[in-house]
Amino acid sequence: MKARLTMLVAAMFLGLASFAYSQGVGSDVNKAADKTADATKDAAKDTAHATKKAAKKTAHATDQAADKTADATKDAAKDTAHGTKKVAKKTEHGVDKAADKTADATKDAAKDTGDVAKKTGHGVKKGVKAVGHGVKEGAEKTGDAVK
Repeated sequence: MKARLTMLVAAMFLGLASFAYSQGVGSDVNKAADKTADATKDAAKDTAHATKKAAKKTAHATDQAADKTADATKDAAKDTAHGTKKVAKKTEHGVDKAADKTADATKDAAKDTGDVAKKTGHGVKKGVKAVGHGVKEGAEKTGDAVK
């Protein structure tokens, strides 16, 4: 009986021990849950901070890229304007040169036309004199023949 009593006390003791451990495990689970919650909260804060930092850097890089694009566009516009001015000056020079050549050619043509007109007038005058002389001679011959 003593052995049975010892066994009964041992069984009770083991039962109480498991009960004591089960409360400790529940407490440990609560502590672990609290630690996990705190770690999650800290991780969320760190993630939010890192995201905010990355967004600021991205915004800054975008601003710089926009400024560089604006500068490149401004330079391209200046270069285009400069090139356009050069072409306009060359075109103006070419037009002036062509106008001068046209004026010279027109003067030469007018002079040549005047010379031709003088020669034509001289030829007509000469022809008229010759015809008139021929008419005069014919008239004289006719007059002599009639006499």
